[in-house]
Amino acid sequence: MKSSIQTDHTLIINELETSIKFHKLDLILGFLPKGSYLVGGYIRDIILGREPEKVDLDIVVPSNAIAIGKKIAENIGSKFIILDEKREVVRIFLNHTYIDIANQVSSTIEGDLSSRDFSINSIAFLFDKKCLFDPLNGLKDLEISLLRTHSKNNLLNDPLRILRCFRFVSELNFKIDFDLIDFIKKNKEKLYLVAKERINYEIQKIVHGENALNAVLLIKNLNIFGADNLSEDSFFLDLEKINYAEINQEEKEKFLPSFFISQIFDIESLEKLKFSKAEIEKTKLLRKWHFLLEKKNIAQFTESERFALHRELEMFLPSFIFYLPQNLQLDWLYRWRDNDDKLFHPSNLLNGDVIKKNFKIKDGPLLGELLHYLSKELAYKRLNNFDEAIYKAKLWIEQNAPKCD
Repeated sequence: MKSSIQTDHTLIINELETSIKFHKLDLILGFLPKGSYLVGGYIRDIILGREPEKVDLDIVVPSNAIAIGKKIAENIGSKFIILDEKREVVRIFLNHTYIDIANQVSSTIEGDLSSRDFSINSIAFLFDKKCLFDPLNGLKDLEISLLRTHSKNNLLNDPLRILRCFRFVSELNFKIDFDLIDFIKKNKEKLYLVAKERINYEIQKIVHGENALNAVLLIKNLNIFGADNLSEDSFFLDLEKINYAEINQEEKEKFLPSFFISQIFDIESLEKLKFSKAEIEKTKLLRKWHFLLEKKNIAQFTESERFALHRELEMFLPSFIFYLPQNLQLDWLYRWRDNDDKLFHPSNLLNGDVIKKNFKIKDGPLLGELLHYLSKELAYKRLNNFDEAIYKAKLWIEQNAPKCD
Protein backbone atom coordinates (compact mmCIF):
# COMPACT_ATOMS: atom_id res chain seq x y z
CA MET A 1 0.00 0.00 0.00
CA LYS A 2 1.40 3.38 -0.91
CA SER A 3 2.27 5.87 1.81
CA SER A 4 1.12 9.48 1.95
CA ILE A 5 2.45 11.32 -1.09
CA GLN A 6 5.16 13.93 -0.76
CA THR A 7 4.15 17.05 -2.68
CA ASP A 8 6.61 19.48 -1.07
CA HIS A 9 9.44 19.98 -3.57
CA THR A 10 12.11 20.40 -0.88
CA LEU A 11 11.15 17.14 0.80
CA ILE A 12 11.11 15.29 -2.52
CA ILE A 13 14.53 16.67 -3.49
CA ASN A 14 15.96 15.67 -0.10
CA GLU A 15 14.56 12.16 -0.54
CA LEU A 16 16.00 11.98 -4.07
CA GLU A 17 19.46 13.08 -3.01
CA THR A 18 19.47 10.68 -0.05
CA SER A 19 18.43 7.81 -2.30
CA ILE A 20 21.02 8.72 -4.94
CA LYS A 21 23.79 8.58 -2.32
CA PHE A 22 22.43 5.36 -0.80
CA HIS A 23 22.60 3.59 -4.17
CA LYS A 24 26.04 5.13 -4.85
CA LEU A 25 24.64 6.90 -7.89
CA ASP A 26 26.52 10.05 -6.97
CA LEU A 27 29.57 8.32 -8.50
CA ILE A 28 28.30 9.17 -11.98
CA LEU A 29 27.08 12.73 -11.43
CA GLY A 30 30.45 14.34 -12.13
CA PHE A 31 30.48 12.81 -15.61
CA LEU A 32 27.12 14.24 -16.67
CA PRO A 33 27.14 17.42 -18.77
CA LYS A 34 25.22 20.55 -17.89
CA GLY A 35 21.53 20.24 -18.72
CA SER A 36 21.27 16.56 -17.72
CA TYR A 37 18.28 15.44 -15.70
CA LEU A 38 16.70 12.45 -14.02
CA VAL A 39 13.19 11.43 -15.05
CA GLY A 40 10.66 8.62 -14.89
CA GLY A 41 9.72 5.86 -12.48
CA TYR A 42 12.58 6.43 -10.04
CA ILE A 43 11.24 9.88 -9.14
CA ARG A 44 7.65 8.64 -9.18
CA ASP A 45 8.38 5.81 -6.75
CA ILE A 46 10.23 8.05 -4.33
CA ILE A 47 7.29 10.47 -4.27
CA LEU A 48 4.90 7.55 -3.67
CA GLY A 49 7.12 6.14 -0.92
CA ARG A 50 7.59 2.88 -2.84
CA GLU A 51 10.65 0.69 -2.59
CA PRO A 52 10.86 -1.28 -5.86
CA GLU A 53 12.79 -4.56 -5.89
CA LYS A 54 14.97 -3.31 -8.75
CA VAL A 55 16.22 0.27 -9.02
CA ASP A 56 16.08 1.67 -12.57
CA LEU A 57 17.21 5.18 -13.44
CA ASP A 58 16.44 7.12 -16.59
CA ILE A 59 18.86 9.97 -17.24
CA VAL A 60 18.60 12.35 -20.19
CA VAL A 61 21.67 14.21 -21.47
CA PRO A 62 21.74 16.99 -24.11
CA SER A 63 23.81 14.83 -26.55
CA ASN A 64 26.53 12.18 -26.90
CA ALA A 65 24.84 9.63 -24.63
CA ILE A 66 26.97 6.74 -25.93
CA ALA A 67 30.26 8.54 -25.34
CA ILE A 68 29.13 9.66 -21.89
CA GLY A 69 28.00 6.16 -20.98
CA LYS A 70 31.32 4.65 -22.05
CA LYS A 71 33.26 7.19 -20.04
CA ILE A 72 31.18 6.56 -16.91
CA ALA A 73 31.49 2.78 -17.25
CA GLU A 74 35.27 2.98 -17.70
CA ASN A 75 35.71 5.23 -14.68
CA ILE A 76 33.53 3.32 -12.24
CA GLY A 77 34.43 -0.13 -13.60
CA SER A 78 30.92 -1.20 -14.53
CA LYS A 79 29.34 -3.12 -17.39
CA PHE A 80 28.06 -1.05 -20.31
CA ILE A 81 25.79 -1.93 -23.24
CA ILE A 82 24.21 0.01 -26.11
CA LEU A 83 20.44 -0.49 -26.14
CA ASP A 84 19.74 1.62 -29.24
CA GLU A 85 22.67 2.88 -31.31
CA LYS A 86 20.56 5.02 -33.63
CA ARG A 87 18.75 6.86 -30.83
CA GLU A 88 21.81 6.72 -28.56
CA VAL A 89 20.42 4.89 -25.56
CA VAL A 90 22.86 3.06 -23.29
CA ARG A 91 22.67 1.08 -20.06
CA ILE A 92 25.19 0.99 -17.23
CA PHE A 93 25.06 -1.70 -14.53
CA LEU A 94 26.06 -0.40 -11.10
CA ASN A 95 25.71 -3.09 -8.44
CA HIS A 96 22.04 -4.10 -8.75
CA THR A 97 21.00 -0.84 -10.40
CA TYR A 98 20.25 -0.19 -14.07
CA ILE A 99 21.15 3.29 -15.29
CA ASP A 100 19.78 4.15 -18.73
CA ILE A 101 21.21 7.24 -20.42
CA ALA A 102 19.59 8.73 -23.51
CA ASN A 103 19.90 11.85 -25.64
CA GLN A 104 17.37 14.63 -25.32
CA VAL A 105 15.27 14.40 -28.48
CA SER A 106 13.50 17.76 -28.34
CA SER A 107 14.98 21.22 -28.31
CA THR A 108 13.64 21.79 -24.79
CA ILE A 109 13.25 19.68 -21.65
CA GLU A 110 9.53 20.39 -21.69
CA GLY A 111 9.34 19.00 -25.22
CA ASP A 112 11.06 15.82 -24.09
CA LEU A 113 8.80 15.41 -21.08
CA SER A 114 5.72 15.96 -23.25
CA SER A 115 6.66 12.89 -25.31
CA ARG A 116 6.75 10.51 -22.34
CA ASP A 117 3.99 7.99 -21.70
CA PHE A 118 2.15 9.44 -18.68
CA SER A 119 2.26 12.63 -16.65
CA ILE A 120 3.32 10.72 -13.52
CA ASN A 121 6.49 9.65 -15.36
CA SER A 122 7.18 13.13 -16.75
CA ILE A 123 8.57 14.77 -13.61
CA ALA A 124 12.23 15.72 -14.00
CA PHE A 125 14.97 16.41 -11.47
CA LEU A 126 17.47 18.88 -12.94
CA PHE A 127 20.92 17.97 -11.63
CA ASP A 128 22.46 21.43 -12.23
CA LYS A 129 19.77 23.40 -10.46
CA LYS A 130 18.77 20.70 -7.95
CA CYS A 131 15.12 21.37 -8.63
CA LEU A 132 12.04 19.56 -9.89
CA PHE A 133 10.51 20.41 -13.24
CA ASP A 134 6.88 19.34 -13.65
CA PRO A 135 5.29 21.06 -16.67
CA LEU A 136 2.57 18.38 -17.10
CA ASN A 137 1.29 18.41 -13.49
CA GLY A 138 2.49 14.90 -12.77
CA LEU A 139 2.75 15.71 -9.05
CA LYS A 140 -0.95 16.56 -8.93
CA ASP A 141 -1.84 13.34 -10.77
CA LEU A 142 0.25 11.35 -8.28
CA GLU A 143 -1.61 13.05 -5.45
CA ILE A 144 -5.03 12.07 -6.84
CA SER A 145 -3.88 8.65 -8.16
CA LEU A 146 -4.78 9.47 -11.76
CA LEU A 147 -3.20 8.02 -14.89
CA ARG A 148 -3.22 10.58 -17.69
CA THR A 149 -1.22 11.20 -20.86
CA HIS A 150 -0.26 14.52 -22.40
CA SER A 151 -0.77 13.24 -25.94
CA LYS A 152 -2.48 10.10 -27.24
CA ASN A 153 0.27 9.90 -29.88
CA ASN A 154 2.67 9.08 -27.05
CA LEU A 155 0.84 5.79 -26.64
CA LEU A 156 0.57 5.09 -30.36
CA ASN A 157 4.33 5.56 -30.70
CA ASP A 158 4.64 2.49 -28.49
CA PRO A 159 1.28 0.69 -28.17
CA LEU A 160 2.60 -1.37 -25.26
CA ARG A 161 1.86 1.73 -23.22
CA ILE A 162 -1.83 0.89 -23.63
CA LEU A 163 -1.24 -2.27 -21.62
CA ARG A 164 1.01 -0.45 -19.20
CA CYS A 165 -2.05 1.54 -18.09
CA PHE A 166 -3.37 -1.63 -16.47
CA ARG A 167 -0.01 -2.30 -14.89
CA PHE A 168 -0.27 1.01 -13.04
CA VAL A 169 -3.78 0.10 -11.94
CA SER A 170 -2.42 -3.19 -10.59
CA GLU A 171 0.79 -1.94 -9.01
CA LEU A 172 -0.22 1.56 -7.88
CA ASN A 173 -4.03 1.29 -7.56
CA PHE A 174 -4.43 4.26 -9.93
CA LYS A 175 -7.55 5.31 -11.81
CA ILE A 176 -7.36 5.76 -15.57
CA ASP A 177 -8.49 9.10 -16.97
CA PHE A 178 -11.85 8.85 -18.80
CA ASP A 179 -10.41 10.28 -22.03
CA LEU A 180 -7.65 7.70 -21.84
CA ILE A 181 -10.21 4.91 -21.36
CA ASP A 182 -12.01 6.01 -24.54
CA PHE A 183 -8.72 6.07 -26.40
CA ILE A 184 -7.86 2.55 -25.20
CA LYS A 185 -11.22 1.22 -26.39
CA LYS A 186 -10.65 2.62 -29.87
CA ASN A 187 -7.00 1.59 -30.20
CA LYS A 188 -6.63 -1.67 -28.30
CA GLU A 189 -6.01 -3.61 -31.51
CA LYS A 190 -2.71 -1.69 -31.85
CA LEU A 191 -1.35 -3.98 -29.12
CA TYR A 192 -0.92 -6.67 -31.75
CA LEU A 193 1.84 -4.57 -33.31
CA VAL A 194 3.94 -5.09 -30.18
CA ALA A 195 6.45 -7.91 -29.74
CA LYS A 196 4.81 -10.86 -28.00
CA GLU A 197 7.54 -11.07 -25.37
CA ARG A 198 6.89 -7.48 -24.28
CA ILE A 199 3.16 -8.14 -23.90
CA ASN A 200 3.94 -11.27 -21.90
CA TYR A 201 6.21 -9.26 -19.58
CA GLU A 202 3.53 -6.63 -18.91
CA ILE A 203 0.87 -9.27 -18.29
CA GLN A 204 3.10 -10.89 -15.68
CA LYS A 205 3.53 -7.52 -13.96
CA ILE A 206 -0.23 -6.94 -14.04
CA VAL A 207 -1.27 -10.28 -12.55
CA HIS A 208 1.36 -10.09 -9.81
CA GLY A 209 0.44 -6.57 -8.68
CA GLU A 210 -1.14 -5.85 -5.31
CA ASN A 211 -4.33 -4.67 -7.02
CA ALA A 212 -4.32 -7.22 -9.83
CA LEU A 213 -8.05 -7.89 -9.48
CA ASN A 214 -8.95 -4.30 -10.42
CA ALA A 215 -6.67 -4.41 -13.46
CA VAL A 216 -7.96 -7.78 -14.65
CA LEU A 217 -11.56 -6.60 -14.29
CA LEU A 218 -10.75 -3.59 -16.45
CA ILE A 219 -9.00 -5.73 -19.05
CA LYS A 220 -12.03 -8.01 -19.21
CA ASN A 221 -14.60 -5.20 -19.21
CA LEU A 222 -12.79 -3.36 -22.00
CA ASN A 223 -12.19 -6.63 -23.85
CA ILE A 224 -8.57 -5.62 -24.40
CA PHE A 225 -7.56 -8.86 -26.05
CA GLY A 226 -10.68 -9.23 -28.15
CA ALA A 227 -12.03 -12.32 -26.43
CA ASP A 228 -15.32 -12.39 -28.37
CA ASN A 229 -14.23 -15.61 -30.06
CA LEU A 230 -13.82 -17.35 -26.72
CA SER A 231 -17.52 -17.79 -25.97
CA GLU A 232 -17.35 -21.57 -26.42
CA ASP A 233 -13.89 -22.07 -24.97
CA SER A 234 -13.80 -19.60 -22.11
CA PHE A 235 -14.70 -20.20 -18.52
CA PHE A 236 -14.82 -16.68 -17.23
CA LEU A 237 -16.18 -16.21 -13.74
CA ASP A 238 -17.73 -13.17 -12.12
CA LEU A 239 -14.52 -11.99 -10.48
CA GLU A 240 -16.29 -9.43 -8.31
CA LYS A 241 -18.36 -12.09 -6.52
CA ILE A 242 -15.43 -14.26 -5.49
CA ASN A 243 -14.40 -14.30 -1.83
CA TYR A 244 -10.64 -13.88 -2.13
CA ALA A 245 -10.30 -13.56 1.65
CA GLU A 246 -10.44 -17.35 1.93
CA ILE A 247 -6.86 -17.68 0.67
CA ASN A 248 -4.01 -16.21 2.67
CA GLN A 249 -1.49 -13.65 1.45
CA GLU A 250 1.17 -16.18 0.51
CA GLU A 251 -1.39 -18.19 -1.49
CA LYS A 252 -2.63 -15.05 -3.21
CA GLU A 253 0.87 -14.13 -4.35
CA LYS A 254 1.61 -17.65 -5.56
CA PHE A 255 -1.68 -18.81 -7.10
CA LEU A 256 -3.82 -15.82 -8.07
CA PRO A 257 -1.59 -14.85 -11.04
CA SER A 258 -2.29 -18.17 -12.78
CA PHE A 259 -5.98 -17.85 -11.98
CA PHE A 260 -6.09 -14.34 -13.48
CA ILE A 261 -4.15 -15.39 -16.58
CA SER A 262 -6.69 -18.15 -17.16
CA GLN A 263 -9.43 -15.50 -16.95
CA ILE A 264 -7.86 -13.32 -19.65
CA PHE A 265 -6.53 -15.78 -22.22
CA ASP A 266 -7.40 -19.03 -23.92
CA ILE A 267 -4.75 -21.65 -24.70
CA GLU A 268 -4.16 -20.45 -28.25
CA SER A 269 -3.53 -16.89 -27.07
CA LEU A 270 -1.08 -18.08 -24.42
CA GLU A 271 0.86 -19.98 -27.06
CA LYS A 272 0.91 -16.99 -29.41
CA LEU A 273 2.15 -14.73 -26.63
CA LYS A 274 4.95 -17.18 -25.81
CA PHE A 275 3.87 -18.00 -22.29
CA SER A 276 5.87 -20.73 -20.62
CA LYS A 277 4.96 -24.36 -21.17
CA ALA A 278 4.29 -24.68 -17.44
CA GLU A 279 1.78 -21.77 -17.49
CA ILE A 280 0.03 -23.16 -20.56
CA GLU A 281 -0.19 -26.62 -18.99
CA LYS A 282 -1.68 -25.15 -15.82
CA THR A 283 -4.37 -23.37 -17.81
CA LYS A 284 -5.13 -26.51 -19.81
CA LEU A 285 -5.66 -28.47 -16.60
CA LEU A 286 -7.77 -25.73 -15.00
CA ARG A 287 -10.00 -25.68 -18.06
CA LYS A 288 -10.19 -29.47 -18.28
CA TRP A 289 -11.51 -29.85 -14.75
CA HIS A 290 -13.75 -26.81 -14.95
CA PHE A 291 -15.47 -28.18 -18.05
CA LEU A 292 -16.00 -31.48 -16.26
CA LEU A 293 -17.47 -29.61 -13.30
CA GLU A 294 -19.91 -27.89 -15.63
CA LYS A 295 -21.19 -31.26 -16.81
CA LYS A 296 -21.08 -33.11 -13.51
CA ASN A 297 -21.58 -32.14 -9.87
CA ILE A 298 -18.41 -32.63 -7.83
CA ALA A 299 -20.38 -34.88 -5.45
CA GLN A 300 -21.02 -37.23 -8.38
CA PHE A 301 -17.33 -37.64 -9.24
CA THR A 302 -16.13 -41.22 -9.03
CA GLU A 303 -13.21 -42.09 -6.77
CA SER A 304 -10.96 -42.31 -9.80
CA GLU A 305 -12.05 -38.90 -11.10
CA ARG A 306 -11.53 -37.23 -7.73
CA PHE A 307 -8.14 -38.88 -7.33
CA ALA A 308 -7.08 -37.83 -10.84
CA LEU A 309 -8.16 -34.25 -10.13
CA HIS A 310 -5.96 -34.03 -7.05
CA ARG A 311 -3.00 -35.64 -8.77
CA GLU A 312 -3.13 -33.17 -11.65
CA LEU A 313 -3.94 -30.03 -9.64
CA GLU A 314 -2.02 -30.76 -6.44
CA MET A 315 0.74 -28.18 -6.94
CA PHE A 316 -1.63 -25.28 -7.70
CA LEU A 317 -5.03 -26.26 -6.30
CA PRO A 318 -5.76 -22.76 -4.85
CA SER A 319 -5.86 -21.52 -8.46
CA PHE A 320 -8.79 -23.88 -9.01
CA ILE A 321 -10.98 -23.58 -5.91
CA PHE A 322 -12.97 -20.62 -7.25
CA TYR A 323 -14.54 -22.95 -9.81
CA LEU A 324 -15.96 -25.10 -7.00
CA PRO A 325 -19.31 -24.51 -5.30
CA GLN A 326 -18.90 -21.80 -2.66
CA ASN A 327 -19.70 -24.16 0.23
CA LEU A 328 -16.76 -26.44 -0.66
CA GLN A 329 -14.01 -23.92 -1.22
CA LEU A 330 -12.85 -23.41 2.36
CA ASP A 331 -12.95 -27.12 3.19
CA TRP A 332 -10.83 -27.91 0.13
CA LEU A 333 -8.34 -25.21 1.11
CA TYR A 334 -8.02 -26.56 4.65
CA ARG A 335 -7.45 -30.07 3.35
CA TRP A 336 -4.95 -28.90 0.74
CA ARG A 337 -3.00 -27.04 3.44
CA ASP A 338 -2.64 -30.33 5.32
CA ASN A 339 0.35 -32.03 3.72
CA ASP A 340 -0.64 -35.30 5.40
CA ASP A 341 -3.96 -35.45 3.55
CA LYS A 342 -3.23 -38.27 1.11
CA LEU A 343 -6.10 -37.42 -1.23
CA PHE A 344 -5.07 -33.79 -1.68
CA HIS A 345 -1.38 -34.76 -1.71
CA PRO A 346 -1.20 -38.22 -3.28
CA SER A 347 1.81 -40.28 -2.21
CA ASN A 348 2.76 -43.92 -1.71
CA LEU A 349 3.91 -46.26 1.03
CA LEU A 350 5.96 -48.24 -1.48
CA ASN A 351 8.27 -47.03 -4.21
CA GLY A 352 9.05 -48.69 -7.50
CA ASP A 353 12.35 -50.18 -6.30
CA VAL A 354 10.69 -51.94 -3.36
CA ILE A 355 7.98 -53.37 -5.62
CA LYS A 356 10.49 -54.54 -8.24
CA LYS A 357 12.61 -56.22 -5.56
CA ASN A 358 9.71 -57.97 -3.81
CA PHE A 359 7.65 -58.97 -6.82
CA LYS A 360 10.18 -59.26 -9.66
CA ILE A 361 8.33 -56.63 -11.73
CA LYS A 362 10.22 -54.64 -14.33
CA ASP A 363 9.82 -50.98 -15.24
CA GLY A 364 6.80 -50.49 -17.46
CA PRO A 365 3.04 -49.86 -17.60
CA LEU A 366 2.23 -52.62 -15.09
CA LEU A 367 4.46 -51.04 -12.44
CA GLY A 368 2.89 -47.63 -13.09
CA GLU A 369 -0.63 -49.01 -12.76
CA LEU A 370 0.24 -50.74 -9.49
CA LEU A 371 1.77 -47.59 -7.99
CA HIS A 372 -1.32 -45.63 -9.07
CA TYR A 373 -3.61 -48.20 -7.43
CA LEU A 374 -1.66 -48.19 -4.15
CA SER A 375 -1.59 -44.40 -4.05
CA LYS A 376 -5.36 -44.27 -4.56
CA GLU A 377 -5.92 -46.86 -1.84
CA LEU A 378 -3.83 -44.72 0.54
CA ALA A 379 -5.74 -41.57 -0.46
CA TYR A 380 -9.05 -43.20 0.47
CA LYS A 381 -7.66 -44.58 3.75
CA ARG A 382 -7.77 -48.21 2.76
CA LEU A 383 -4.08 -48.58 3.54
CA ASN A 384 -2.44 -47.89 6.90
CA ASN A 385 1.10 -49.23 6.81
CA PHE A 386 3.88 -50.82 4.78
CA ASP A 387 2.77 -54.42 5.42
CA GLU A 388 -0.76 -53.70 4.22
CA ALA A 389 0.67 -52.08 1.09
CA ILE A 390 2.79 -55.16 0.38
CA TYR A 391 -0.23 -57.43 0.89
CA LYS A 392 -2.46 -55.36 -1.41
CA ALA A 393 0.26 -55.15 -4.01
CA LYS A 394 0.55 -58.95 -4.01
CA LEU A 395 -3.22 -59.36 -4.46
CA TRP A 396 -3.29 -56.76 -7.24
CA ILE A 397 -0.46 -58.47 -9.13
CA GLU A 398 -2.19 -61.84 -8.88
CA GLN A 399 -5.31 -60.32 -10.41
CA ASN A 400 -3.73 -58.06 -13.02
CA ALA A 401 -0.37 -59.47 -14.07
CA PRO A 402 -0.38 -61.23 -17.49
CA LYS A 403 -0.86 -64.98 -17.16
CA CYS A 404 1.71 -67.19 -18.86
CA ASP A 405 0.68 -70.60 -20.22
